[in-house]
Amino acid sequence: MKRPVLVVEDDRKTSALIALYLESEGYPAIVAFSGQDAFELAQRHRPLMTILDILLPDIDGWDVCRRLRSASMMPILIVSSLVQAHDRIRGLTLGADDYVTKPFSPSELMARVKAILRRSKPESPLAAGVFNHDGLSVDLSKGKVSLHGQRISLTRSEFRLLEALVAAPGRVFTRDELLAHLYPSGGVVVDRVVDVHLGKLRQKIERDPSSPRHVLTARGLGYYLSDGDLPSGDDTRGGSIDDE
Repeated sequence: MKRPVLVVEDDRKTSALIALYLESEGYPAIVAFSGQDAFELAQRHRPLMTILDILLPDIDGWDVCRRLRSASMMPILIVSSLVQAHDRIRGLTLGADDYVTKPFSPSELMARVKAILRRSKPESPLAAGVFNHDGLSVDLSKGKVSLHGQRISLTRSEFRLLEALVAAPGRVFTRDELLAHLYPSGGVVVDRVVDVHLGKLRQKIERDPSSPRHVLTARGLGYYLSDGDLPSGDDTRGGSIDDE
């Protein structure tokens, strides 16, 4: 039996419409009308992904997103009437995989759902292996990251950025390339989201984020993962990427 998609939406007409389109595409749907219901259903059914409204009657949807993400790497798609750029950025930095504003086209919503589920599958050539460098261990097949033996909890976006960098240690990835890895289907994208996620990633995997040894900056070019042969800290090639 297929794992269901969890729809967290207190408007019953909207939730019924989303569930109808999901089921017409072969995705079983379960509906929660509150944040507390969402937590209980997520724990009970281990959904394939979650479609989440922000304006819920009990628990703030931002908190629901944060708590769902801290508990699992399950994909999260926010569908909200909040249309400001800072709301979209907030959702993405909390760990959502995409953000759709209301009113929405059901066909577009389903296209976003399919794209998220496609990219949630491991695609890296290292997917069956483990990357190790200077105490950092990344197991792509299991979605596990540890530093000196201590498990590190990452958001899905943080893990996807690390996944891209791990696929080619030493290779410089531009911000646009990393953005495309995060959101291959396009949609709501803000290039500085990459900087925000990488900043948070460094806080988690670097002993000293101000002098990183793993995720490094090629000034004026982009970011790369140290392969052991390149110096720690910022590379000397060009000006700071933040000065672009």
